[in-house]
Amino acid sequence: MEPNEPDQPGKQQELLPGLVRARISKAAPARKQVELAATDPVARVLVDVALAHLDRTFDYAVPATMADSALPGVRVKVRFAGQDVDGFLLERVAASEHEGRLQPLRRVVSAEPVLSAAVARLSGDIARRYAGTRSDVLRLAIPPRHATTEKEPSPVAGPVAAAPQRARSGWQELVHGPSFLAALADGRTPRAVWSPPPGADWTALVAEAAAVTAAAGRGVLVCVPDGKDLARLDAALTAALGPDRHVVLTAESGPAARYRAFLAVSRGAVRVVAGTRAAAFAPVADLGLVVIWDDGDDLYVEPRAPYPHTREVLLTRAELEGTAALVGGYARTVEGHFLVATGWAAELVPERAVVRRGVTVAVTGATDRELERDPSGRAAQVPRQAFDLIRAALATGPVLVQAPRAGYAASLACARCRTPARCRACAGPLRQSRADLAPACAWCGTSAGDFACTECGHRGLRAPVRGEARTAEELGRALPGTRIRGSSGDHVIDRVGAEPAVVVATPGAEPVAEDGYAAVVLLDTALVLGRPGLRTAEEALRRWMNAAALVRPGGKVLAVGDPADPTLQALVRWDPGGFAARETEERRSAHLPPASRMATISGEAGAVDDALTVLGPVPDVEVLGPVPAGDGDEVRVVLRVPRARSAALAEALGQLQRVRAARKLDAVRVQVDPYVL
Repeated sequence: MEPNEPDQPGKQQELLPGLVRARISKAAPARKQVELAATDPVARVLVDVALAHLDRTFDYAVPATMADSALPGVRVKVRFAGQDVDGFLLERVAASEHEGRLQPLRRVVSAEPVLSAAVARLSGDIARRYAGTRSDVLRLAIPPRHATTEKEPSPVAGPVAAAPQRARSGWQELVHGPSFLAALADGRTPRAVWSPPPGADWTALVAEAAAVTAAAGRGVLVCVPDGKDLARLDAALTAALGPDRHVVLTAESGPAARYRAFLAVSRGAVRVVAGTRAAAFAPVADLGLVVIWDDGDDLYVEPRAPYPHTREVLLTRAELEGTAALVGGYARTVEGHFLVATGWAAELVPERAVVRRGVTVAVTGATDRELERDPSGRAAQVPRQAFDLIRAALATGPVLVQAPRAGYAASLACARCRTPARCRACAGPLRQSRADLAPACAWCGTSAGDFACTECGHRGLRAPVRGEARTAEELGRALPGTRIRGSSGDHVIDRVGAEPAVVVATPGAEPVAEDGYAAVVLLDTALVLGRPGLRTAEEALRRWMNAAALVRPGGKVLAVGDPADPTLQALVRWDPGGFAARETEERRSAHLPPASRMATISGEAGAVDDALTVLGPVPDVEVLGPVPAGDGDEVRVVLRVPRARSAALAEALGQLQRVRAARKLDAVRVQVDPYVL
């Protein structure tokens, strides 16, 4: 939009709340007249400008030559601030509230309507919820245009037949599970927080729920954390729905493939979508069910502004579009429990008899007899009890060993006095990446092959924290003739067969065994629980339960740690709901989320101080900080309000973003409900 003077002296043009109209001043030089469309000649456009104070619609005239192509949802080019910029046409109206002349649309980039009315409304709600802009949200929601792909037709998927009764046994093992499926089949909108039993194939259960919903004529959207889970779900959906009746939508699939899948959904050719967080905004027609699996995974946190969480996007869609919702996971987050506690969702959990049949969980050194047999059972990384279980289980199938650290030896210490080993050049920590390499500094890379302890002079080293590679090496020496496989980092195994083998994997990289694992061993539980953070215990239980759930029915799980720890006790009882309820109560008493709403403002000290000065009043707000943020010069302030004041906090932060952008203040990063504090 080119700057123009007001039509009348002293009359101020709208700049803050409300619509700002793009227009041609009466004092502007004469320009070529443009013939306007006879019907609804005004287009309301959301301009793709990432400035908070410009996050509103602008009115443009629709030329008669574009009357048939300038339809709601298409991409357009408009004149804005002296240059051509991209935008989305949100709607056509008969007249503008602005009394002057409007600038015409420059051109319609593509006649393909890629922004549905539902997603446009959703983007506005998410932008307000996270104090961001709709332009930033739409960059996450709509993939970049691929012109060649856009010219291809989207084959229409055939109808989905009603799901057979045979597969519903998995849902029958859940309290209220059959009722949930029946409600989906009837076109109703049940909402549930779901915890399948250990050993259950969650992909088959999700696929069945999707098939029931699709057979009722409604769309389905399923989000999973990563590509490994997506590949399993893709196969399960193909088996349940038939070939070519769903699409996979993920940012990693490449520009052409992603846009092709997106167009199939936006055109209504396919109504079942599975994907990672990139799929949360998919424009599914007649959406009837949204599903998120393992919502505690941090991969659901969008790293780009305004940093929305996939779970919140899907739940917002469920509210706006009146859909059923299913929040699933072997473990349960406090946010999931909050949905149950407030009555927003019901609870789908297995019968206790089903859990007892599915798995037996134990902790090393839990009894006096076990401690007598192995006094180091609680302290050793792989105690005797774990070796005994591994040897016995290898007779019937593969064994999974979960090691919390990747690599070989992440840290080293003196073998005699346990003093941490440091580099002589820069005092950085020493580590060892492979058995055949000398220790080296993690900071400067200097080799420390001639190490001598600065405290006692001893030259020997030990690894107090072993990575999965070192663990696999030690297990290989202790179990000669046994195949040892590793899965971590860039080398992740998807599946393993039923033959005996020991699989050492880091959390999240555990492969699925063909017939389930005969046993699962969880190492270094104290190391996982020792990390700082609000979600430490919740994340630890999630990692352990995800690994333990891979055991075959009747298999055994052994955790190496302190039997008295409450998190390990919840694992032994297989009680994700009880653990989440306790965590929620502890957070409520400490005024922490989800009982409260938090936001952070981060940046240079002066910029954060300016932001706090500009920030409008928020009822009952607590300002915590500033405190240093990271290793640089940045600081962080935490704002905390009761949950009832959530909307007021979001509005104040949104207004802060608009004022900051208008005044060109130094940049700060605003995050609502940050995943990590």
